[in-house]
Amino acid sequence: MNFPLYIAKRYIFSSSKNNAINIINRIASMGIIVGTMALFVVLSVFSGLKVFSLSFTNEIDPDLKLTSTYGKSFFITPDQENQIKKIDGVASYTKIIEERVLFLFKDKQQVTYLKGVDSSYATVNDIRKKLFNGQWLKPETFQVVIGYGLAQNFSLGIMDFENPLQIFAPKPGKGAIENPEEAFNKTDVLPVGIYSISEDLDSKYVFADLGLTQELLMYKPNQISGIEFKSKPNADENAIKSQLNSIFKNKITLKNRAQLNESLYKMLNTENIAVYLIFTLVIIVALFNLIGALIMMILEKKGNLKTLFNLGTDISHLRKIFLLQGTLLSVLGGLIGLVLGIILVILQQQFELIMITPTLAYPVVFTMENVLIVMATIISLGFVASLIASSRVSKKLLD
Repeated sequence: MNFPLYIAKRYIFSSSKNNAINIINRIASMGIIVGTMALFVVLSVFSGLKVFSLSFTNEIDPDLKLTSTYGKSFFITPDQENQIKKIDGVASYTKIIEERVLFLFKDKQQVTYLKGVDSSYATVNDIRKKLFNGQWLKPETFQVVIGYGLAQNFSLGIMDFENPLQIFAPKPGKGAIENPEEAFNKTDVLPVGIYSISEDLDSKYVFADLGLTQELLMYKPNQISGIEFKSKPNADENAIKSQLNSIFKNKITLKNRAQLNESLYKMLNTENIAVYLIFTLVIIVALFNLIGALIMMILEKKGNLKTLFNLGTDISHLRKIFLLQGTLLSVLGGLIGLVLGIILVILQQQFELIMITPTLAYPVVFTMENVLIVMATIISLGFVASLIASSRVSKKLLD
């Protein structure tokens, strides 16, 4: 057996004659255990919050979205649609049109996005699950589905045949407008459903039939502003992108869900990193106790170390004893803290011990990534702390 490792293990599991050193060792061990548990629990909570925050956009954002690189709209041919259907990895797709228009209801008005969708939209996105009231729109009708925020702003309900929702879309063209009334295309629509996702998204879109939107914006039947795709499980995203670029002669822009919500992903990742650094600093402070405990142990075992040195043990091997002792203490404390943290996370998932609201529990997610991050942090910091403490062993000290 490795000699320094053997001595280090004996020092870990044997009590000191000095009661103060035993207390310091217990404090150092508790600091590592509590720090590890806190770091894992907080990372699991922020992983849960990330999943919870992104769940709002998952129902309305596709796996992949195609738009034109050179304009607001483009034309799609029947041959291109047939090629899209043959792409391996694409479960379904839907053609869309997005344009900012003016909505008017009684004496209230608001500018937001009109999103024209075809009959396949509800299969690409899980929008039906987010319907707060009413039903999803039927194809080739003047029906629309509005957000809960817009319904509140307008004090608007569904199936109000006496008070239709009016849409004003600017006519395409150039030059000065002589008659403002002729500058807009106008149509009346009937809200048949209200969706509720999040505060921001509930006022962003009004869904309408693709054909109605094309007519309102004076688009041609094969003119659209984008295509949204639903991928098959474990599909190769890069392969799908490559085939789509080939079909559309590299004149398109493709974005996945993360790229569509780039600012949200950046914010969540930045928050996660900030919290990790803060709690890592707490662990660093706790490891000062480990350094102190190892130095006290070195001073107490000075006589034994001198004997080992006189018997021919190198200084490097003596230092290695306390380096291994501190590292093993960090590993053991980290494992115990990690087990306690995992138990807390599982209890929260199963029994919802801590609630945000009366109906919403704090979201937590158990991931192996967090386990590896926590253990790597504890072991690396514990090794550095042990290296600092073991450097106090020198020939001068023994003399």
